[in-house]
Amino acid sequence: MLTAEYMTNKRLVLTTAASLDESKKIAHALVERRLAACVNIVPKIESVYRWEGKVEEAQEYLLVIKTTDSAFSRLRQAIQELHSYEVPECISLAIEEGSHPYLKWIDDSVI
Repeated sequence: MLTAEYMTNKRLVLTTAASLDESKKIAHALVERRLAACVNIVPKIESVYRWEGKVEEAQEYLLVIKTTDSAFSRLRQAIQELHSYEVPECISLAIEEGSHPYLKWIDDSVI
């Protein structure tokens, strides 16, 4: 178990988008609104999922978003607002440890 000394208030948030244009639109909006320090766009992933009772396949773009606990609820709302999907993915993972200068940069970049 990690002690408070090693725990952080940073998060990695994952979402997917249908196109590169949509990915860039979401990424730019999140960084411009200072809800994210950085968004990596991983192109052309293959997704297999169940939707409305059928197994579907799609080529998507994965967004890897760096943010803080305090900004997460606003970031989640922004994804819902900006996204074309009826039910956009928004999964938050705690960043337990990391490079102190990088974690500070996230803090300085997100409000």
